[in-house]
Amino acid sequence: MLTIDRRSLLRLGTFGLGALAMPGAAQMMAARGFTHNVASGEPRADGVMLWTRYVPAGGAGRLDWQVSETEDFARVAAGGSVTAEAEHDFCVKPVAGGLAPGRRYFYRFVDSSGRFSPVGRTRTLPEGSTERFKLGVFSCSNLPFGWFNAYAHAAARDDIDLMVHLGDYLYEYGRSTYPSAEQALAGRVIEPAGEIVQLADYRLRYAAYRADPDLQRLHQMFPMVMMWDDHELTNNAWQNGAENHQPNEGDWAVRKATAERVYREWMPITDNAWESYEIGDLATIFRPETRATGRSEQLDLSAALAGQQDLGAALVAFRDGPWQDPARTILGAAQERWLGEGFARSTRAGKKWQVLAQQVIMGSVRLAPEIGGMLTPEASEQTRRTVGAGIAASRAGLPFNFDMWDGYPAARARLLRSALDANANLVVLSGDSHNAWAFDLDLDGTPAGVEFAGQSVTSPGYESYMTWVPPADLVRVTIGANPQLKWADFSRRGYLTVELTPERATGEFLFLDTIRDRSTTIAGRHAMSVTRGTNRLA
Repeated sequence: MLTIDRRSLLRLGTFGLGALAMPGAAQMMAARGFTHNVASGEPRADGVMLWTRYVPAGGAGRLDWQVSETEDFARVAAGGSVTAEAEHDFCVKPVAGGLAPGRRYFYRFVDSSGRFSPVGRTRTLPEGSTERFKLGVFSCSNLPFGWFNAYAHAAARDDIDLMVHLGDYLYEYGRSTYPSAEQALAGRVIEPAGEIVQLADYRLRYAAYRADPDLQRLHQMFPMVMMWDDHELTNNAWQNGAENHQPNEGDWAVRKATAERVYREWMPITDNAWESYEIGDLATIFRPETRATGRSEQLDLSAALAGQQDLGAALVAFRDGPWQDPARTILGAAQERWLGEGFARSTRAGKKWQVLAQQVIMGSVRLAPEIGGMLTPEASEQTRRTVGAGIAASRAGLPFNFDMWDGYPAARARLLRSALDANANLVVLSGDSHNAWAFDLDLDGTPAGVEFAGQSVTSPGYESYMTWVPPADLVRVTIGANPQLKWADFSRRGYLTVELTPERATGEFLFLDTIRDRSTTIAGRHAMSVTRGTNRLA
């Protein structure tokens, strides 16, 4: 039996009184020392941010950190001291500077008693002539849906330079909500049991996710660039609210600030809302923030059509009015300006690729009309109405998901125009949808870039909402209805790699054989490339 000192728990200021009733939470709260392994991020040519969480027996804990080119730490290349305090949930994020570019390093922390953290491995970004650079790309990792096998597989590789997480690193829902109790995998239990709303809740949810050994290993072995999507805050977040934030859950600004605070505590990430990373003379990676800074509220087509007698006229009015409103934005004016200037600066510097690592799909996707004819006799009336409305919207030229860039066409056009004006070789990386997609992006018929949208680590995708259509048929009719879409997979989980060379950018989708058991078997792969100067997939 665990014996827990209540006064000590409250002094931590981490989880709150509600957590005392939860055995799993109690075990996490009772942990001392290095509780969640190590991590690194925000790599530069001359440095990298390090991370660990250290809970002392009482008060604050002083830690030394060391960086070495060898795993035995025979010669320390950089080092310093930092203090783990309750104010930051005992997470520390020192930045190691003065390192050499394009080099692998090992790092560790040591407490005042001489006890060491696990040894981490990281890498600085290259400088100057760079012939190859490979990214591992992840999104949408819902712990109760299954094992993080994608993390496990990638963590064992030695050919990836940098990991990128595009958001939905965790989910805010309580147990039995998403997934349901029937869908949840035994043994994959989240804490706290309810939806996360308060500071204590968010911290405990991160502690639960970061207890996963495969996620820990990925962080331990590679540096990561990352940014939240909506579920790190709550579902379908925008600047001033969210679909899953209710009035009885308090002030949205407070919840948003709390979620951002805890994300930054638990992640090796800068406090800057947006950042860029230089990959020698090969590429610039841009990491924007698409949720909380400047995003306009998502449009609601159902609300716009409610009570309308002439559906066709209402759809046209919606399409030509609110949907195309130039004031609507995902990034906000300041971030749009930063990105456009960044594209131009990157191309002037002779960088071959401009990589936009962001959250939601940029390619245009409409519901395929053929899906209506695939409905089975058992389909409910509600399903028939929903599909019928989606098909009508598609025929009017409207998309099926207004939370993606499809819901902000004027903002998307401005972004693509800035890439064209800069003569960029634009490669967009996206997550959020849970499925794998590859798009040619164009602006009024002019090739403007390509997009690799990666499948989820565990979260179910498009196929789970169209259960009456075999996934292969769903892919076929969806590609047929969407000229920008060149390839897709709607049934498998995994991750994406993107390899950059001076002449080609290649995305490879890797599919694990299962998420219901622990496995690192790859059951399928699909690769597509773009040649520099074409802005077209081949």
